[in-house]
Amino acid sequence: MPLPDLTSPGPLIPVHRHHAWLLESRELLRLAVPLAATQLAQMAILATDTIMLGHFSKEALAASALGNTVYFLLWLLGCGIPWAVSPVIAHIQGQHSTSKEGRDRRGVRTAVRMGLWSVAIVSLPLMGMLFFTQPILLFFRQQPALAADAAVFTSAIAIGLPFALGFQVLRSFATALSHAVPPMVVLLLAILFNALADYALIFGHFGFPRLGIMGAGIASASSNIFSFMMMLVIVLGFPALKRYRILHRLTQADWKTFRELFRLGLPIGITMVFEVALFNGAALAMGIFGLASLAAHQIAITIPSITFMVPLGIGLAATVRVGLAAGAGDPAGARRAGFVAIAMSGLFMCAMAVVLLLWPRQIAVLWLPDIPANADVLALAVSFLAVAAAFQLMDGIQVAANMSLRGLKDTAGPMWLAGGSYWLVGAPAGLLLAFTFGMQGIGIWLGLALGLLVAAITLTARFALLSRR
Repeated sequence: MPLPDLTSPGPLIPVHRHHAWLLESRELLRLAVPLAATQLAQMAILATDTIMLGHFSKEALAASALGNTVYFLLWLLGCGIPWAVSPVIAHIQGQHSTSKEGRDRRGVRTAVRMGLWSVAIVSLPLMGMLFFTQPILLFFRQQPALAADAAVFTSAIAIGLPFALGFQVLRSFATALSHAVPPMVVLLLAILFNALADYALIFGHFGFPRLGIMGAGIASASSNIFSFMMMLVIVLGFPALKRYRILHRLTQADWKTFRELFRLGLPIGITMVFEVALFNGAALAMGIFGLASLAAHQIAITIPSITFMVPLGIGLAATVRVGLAAGAGDPAGARRAGFVAIAMSGLFMCAMAVVLLLWPRQIAVLWLPDIPANADVLALAVSFLAVAAAFQLMDGIQVAANMSLRGLKDTAGPMWLAGGSYWLVGAPAGLLLAFTFGMQGIGIWLGLALGLLVAAITLTARFALLSRR
């Protein structure tokens, strides 16, 4: 049976019972694999910065960690609107699945244009906040010298923020049309570009000045500019994307679409900030229990951060698949796409949980040598990884359910459910177990697991209810 053409979607999946579920799984995987690879590539870029600065000086590494914390939170706030472009386009494609007059192209072009407009608008205040990094960090009682160096880093990287957000708009455009490979290729090239720029500007190679932490910021900003420009070249030259002429009438406003992107996008950004702030808060709490707990936490949290990229890629694909079906007026197809994504994410994370349960110490020693001096850190890391194994499944389900709801253009409800799960359940439970019951670090981790469990249950239940309508 031939697979459906998703660039001109008709009925997304022929409804032949088990065949429909099998075909949906194949289509979801085809889209999810390059999306997951793209997320892993973004992590590789961050890892390159960390390694390069670590070889420059420990002070530069610490300052960049502070600067990146501020930058990442602002980037997440700004990314909500670009990420909203994907479900909007998916709905347009579904609605005009039988159109031969190019109405879907006009709608898609309008969504991309207003996405770029929104980036131009939100980038200004976000960039302004980056230039106030030093007083922000001093307010949170960070060391003055580190705060000053972090401000140098963020003032350099701020120039690339609009391009980083613009890349997300173009990536959402390509992904919504089921062309997830071009963004992956761009970010793979960006890994090399960023590594060379870091090497040249941090250490002063290839005739460039030795700029240290400022060089890292300039390199990151340059990488963002490079990624945006490369993606723009592909979008304007790749035949399947070129026909949408996204720059046509670029200055023409469409306030209805603009408002819709803000309505959908702001809750998406806030939801991501809720989750990231929860894990950042856990790291701060770990610091109270001493160096060993904090180091073990850093080792243990790195693993779920990596494995999370796969269900995140599946979730991004689910946004498109659910959106296409919902736009085409196919509630059964939308429901099927969401539950396939949730099941697929859950199965992958179950496999990762088994790995963490069977080989926790072997995993921990990849980050820290197995010597007597590190025994306390490794013991804590092994206990944290046991809890991490438990919340792998919950984390995979909650992100797939959340992004399936995006495909239904439901973002405000998930924001409140996720925020409540993390900050009204997970955080208080973690603090109670850690401090009142004396469980310390393991209590913090159990609180994280509980918050993710509640999020997984409530978000999946909400998708089950809304997808019936």
